[in-house]
This record gives sequence, C-alpha cells and structure tokens, in this order.
Amino acid sequence: LAVKSGTDLNCGNSYPALVQAVADGKITEQEIDVSVKRLMMARMKLGMFDPDRMVPWTDIPYGILDSEKHRELALETTRKSIVLLKNENSLLPFSKNIGKVAVIGPNANDVEVLLANYNGIPAEPVTPLQGIINKIGEDNVIYARGCDHAPNLPAFEPVPGSALFTGQDLDQPGITGQYYSNQKFEGDPVFERIDEDINFYWWEEAPDDSLDDDNFSIQWTGYLVPPVSGTYALGGEGMNGFTLSLEGEQLVRSFDIHHALKRYKSVELEAGKPYKIQVKYFEFHGDASMKLLWSVPGEDLEANALAAARESDAVVMFMGLSPRLEGEEMRVEVEGFKGGDRIDIDLPDLQQDFIKKIMALNKPTVLVILSGSAVTVNWENDHVPAILEAWYGGQAAGRAIADVLFGDYNPAGRLPVTFYKSVDDLPDFTDYNMANRTYRYYTGEPLYPFGYGLSYTTFEYGQPELSAREIESGQEVTVSVAVTNTGSLAGEEVVQLYIRDDESSVTRPLRELKGFERIHLEPGERKNVEFRITPKELEFYDTELQEYAVEPGTFTIYTGPSSNLNDLQSTILSVIPE
Repeated sequence: LAVKSGTDLNCGNSYPALVQAVADGKITEQEIDVSVKRLMMARMKLGMFDPDRMVPWTDIPYGILDSEKHRELALETTRKSIVLLKNENSLLPFSKNIGKVAVIGPNANDVEVLLANYNGIPAEPVTPLQGIINKIGEDNVIYARGCDHAPNLPAFEPVPGSALFTGQDLDQPGITGQYYSNQKFEGDPVFERIDEDINFYWWEEAPDDSLDDDNFSIQWTGYLVPPVSGTYALGGEGMNGFTLSLEGEQLVRSFDIHHALKRYKSVELEAGKPYKIQVKYFEFHGDASMKLLWSVPGEDLEANALAAARESDAVVMFMGLSPRLEGEEMRVEVEGFKGGDRIDIDLPDLQQDFIKKIMALNKPTVLVILSGSAVTVNWENDHVPAILEAWYGGQAAGRAIADVLFGDYNPAGRLPVTFYKSVDDLPDFTDYNMANRTYRYYTGEPLYPFGYGLSYTTFEYGQPELSAREIESGQEVTVSVAVTNTGSLAGEEVVQLYIRDDESSVTRPLRELKGFERIHLEPGERKNVEFRITPKELEFYDTELQEYAVEPGTFTIYTGPSSNLNDLQSTILSVIPE
C-alpha cells in the first residue's frame, strides 16, 4: 500500500517484504519499478554516478562547516525564533547594570537541551548560563540548578578521571581501554591504552587511524571510586551500542542507530570504595561517541537555588522540557510522558512547584521555556511578569537568549503552534477528525494563539485594502496594510495574512494562514505591506472532482500580528464565477 501510494523510500526494514508481496500477487514488479525509477533519477540528479569534476558541490571544502558565516547564521536563526510571550510593566529588557542575576533551572546549563534529537554536535555550543556570563560578567551571575526536569530523570555529568582507576590498589588513575578492529571484541586488540576517562566524540572518524571508522569496538575496564555515599544514577550515552557492568553485573545495555540516548540504572554506592567497572562499546554506522555518565547524590538543589535567588537583584529561570523527555521511540518512565510522546502538556509538577517557591521571594523574575513543543504554563502566565519561549535553540542559544534578555536584540518570533490551556480542551488523541484542533479549527480560548509574539516596541495596523473588492474565480487580487512602529525602539514585526471562506459547501478552516512578511521598522516609521492573493490562496480540494477549485462566494481577508481574531483587521472579497 505504501509503495502504491507513492512512498518510494522506507527508512527501516519493511520493504524487503516486497519480494514476497510480488510472489503473493499483492503488487507487481512494474509498480515497484515506478518507485525504483524515481529513486534512481533523484540519485542521478544529485550526481552520485558522475565524476567529482561534474558535480559542483564536491568543490565545497569540509572546512566551511562551522565557519564564522555559519555561526552568525545560527545566531540569527535562534534570535528570530525566540518568542516573547509576556512582558508585564516592561520588565524586559534588563539593564546590563542590573546587578546580581540568579540563573536557575535544569535548562540553564545543559548542552543536550540545546540540540534536541537527530542532531549534530557543535564545536562551541553556548548554554544560557554561559551566554549571560558573557553578557554581564561572571561576578554578576549566581548559578544554581534548582531542580531536575522531572522525577526519575536525573541530571548527568561525565564521570571524572578523579573517580576512575586502572587497579583496585588505586595507584594508577584512569581506565584501561582495549581497542578492536571489529564490532565484536574478537581476537587480540589492535592496541591498548589508559584513558583518563570515557568522554569521547569521534564524529565520523575512529579513535585511531588504525581502525575502520564504521567497524570497531572498545572494552574499558577499571575501578570506580565514588566521592560520597548514596544513590547514584550510573549509565552512559553512545552511538551505536554499549553495555555497562558493575561488579560483574550488567546494569545497562543500549543500542540505537539514530541518536545517542542516555541509559542508566540507580545503584547504591559507598564513598571511597572501589567498584569494578566494565564498559563495552561498538560502532558500525555513522558518528561515533561514548560517554560514561553519573548523577552524584547529596546536593540540596532547591535550597541552593533559593539562596541564590535571595542574594540576587533579578532571577532568570530556565525551565521546560528536554530531548530526554520528548523524542522518537524513547524509554521514558516519567509521569506525563510515554515513549517519547506526551500524555499531557503541562510542565512537570516538580518544576511547577519549584517555580512557585521562587516567585514567593518577590524578585524581578523571568521564565525562559526551552522545549520542542507547546507547554501549558497557566499559573506562570498569571504570576510571572515576563516569559520567553526559546525552544531548543541550537549552538547559539545562550548567546541569542542573552541578547534578548539584555536588549541587544528586540524579539520578534511568533508561535508556529497553538499553546492550549489544557489537554482536556482537545479531542481524544486517537480522534483523527480535525474538529477543535489547531488554530484553524479550535473554537476555545488558547493560552497563546498561533502566530502570537510580543516585542519591546509597539505596532499599529491600518485597515487592509484590496486592489479589487470583486474578482472572478480564476483571477488574483492584492491586499495591502499599513503598519506603524508606535514605540520608542526599532524592531521587527511579522505581518500575517489569514483567509476564511465564508460560504464554502464543505467544512473549511475558521481562518487559515496564507502569507506573512517580517519587516523592520524604526520608531515612528510606517510601511505598507502587500500580499498577492491568487486562486491558490482561495482554493480547496474538491474530493468529487478530484481537483482543486475556487468556489464563488465571499471570503474574509484578515491582516494582523497573530491568528487571534482580536488582533486582526478584516475586509471582504467577493468571488464570482468566470
């Protein structure tokens, strides 16, 4: 069915079954040939069968990656994606002379959170903590993690070399690594060495030129000595697979060809006692990486964060989600999450409770949410004066967030999804009808609507004007709207065009985004923004005629800064038969 419907390429192991499907008469070789020809044509267009001299992009040097131009593009992308959700009494932007700033939260200094899933590893990622330090100086920043993302999701750090030894006598620090030229630890190792720790990212290469970058394995053995007694989360993260054993018992086994996932187990360890440890890692595809990780018990995260907030002149909380909570086919045993999917859309209770304790201190406070999807923050919207949605911002996230917080960039991001008040406002997850889903069909009041976002300045919209109020169904028309920066700061505004079919014979969206343009305006400056409305913007797919068509009738044309009706100005376009 997939092949017949046009799915030419399968990322997985389903299509070998096509051989049997042909034998069973469910599909013909001729039908498969359609996909094969399209795939081969794509490869030919990419130059995969041509000499390098005939393929223009083979001349692009590998060294251009992570160039200064690319880093600036990453910064610009992240800046433009940040959405200012609330800014009560113009709390933001902060002055760089604000004094002490408490930087708090599980997302404040976590590189993994910046990168989401299916990601590369940047050379110099900047966390929010580092971005703020770079902006106002280390002496003006007090950092405390405050809390974890959720229960059963400990914060990890690489096991340091100070906790690893080659022998039980603890004379030689480090851990012994045996490096093999195959994936199965077979035969004699190619070489053996003492590694300071297990914290490697080899990219697309191998640990040594003597090894095949997609066919090697490593066995590390030694002793782990904990600094304090208590319950540790002990595990690892690696591409493609690894096992971790302690005192001869296997704690963790991991295998994933798509992305590295943290695997761990909780264990009771005694301070100063040597524990025999073994890590076996193998690589056969793509990038290679291996890290031995743990979470050390004993620190009172909440008390330290409350103390930091009390000593500060302002607080910035970095809360939200993590790619360890939301992603594809993940083992997540946390309330509100299942297998990488989300069962509800609230912040985890642990974070909500922590935020309330910080807010009770009555400090000027900003909440920065890092997430890959919409998060319900109803209480926070009522009680926290300033809120930013910064998503998983990539390598330049910390720098971009600091630019927004301290006024070196005026935010203009807009929400690409609706932020609902509760999952209870939505139909059942298994109901595939679009009724009451997304801004196009949702009839309730969202927490933040699709297309929403604030600025440090203000904008005023004029009434949209059509070049013609009546057109034939095959014609096009233009709509223009005047936008004025009525504030005191220069800034960008995202002007949005929505259209509603008022007289459709079928169910169509309440309104539908059909265009947008980001413009820059100096204080007092005014610009006219113009959109073309062609038949494509008015048409729908007629299932009976099996084609796209424009129905005669009236269409409401909206322009404004978001999908919220209260933010939109409108005019009426009449379409008559050709």
